[in-house]
Amino acid sequence: MARNELRPIVRLRSTAGTGTTYVTRKNRRNDPDRMVLRKYDPAVRRHVEFREER
Repeated sequence: MARNELRPIVRLRSTAGTGTTYVTRKNRRNDPDRMVLRKYDPAVRRHVEFREER
């Protein structure tokens, strides 16, 4: 498999509606579903859920 197929670059968007994003890679074998992480959103100055957008 090519590098881009196994570990694609995904964009995580804040659920607070601020438009803040994080960019990361994920392993499709271990995480086939959409990724959800709690990360810091500087616009609201707190940790919120960031969901993978495609």
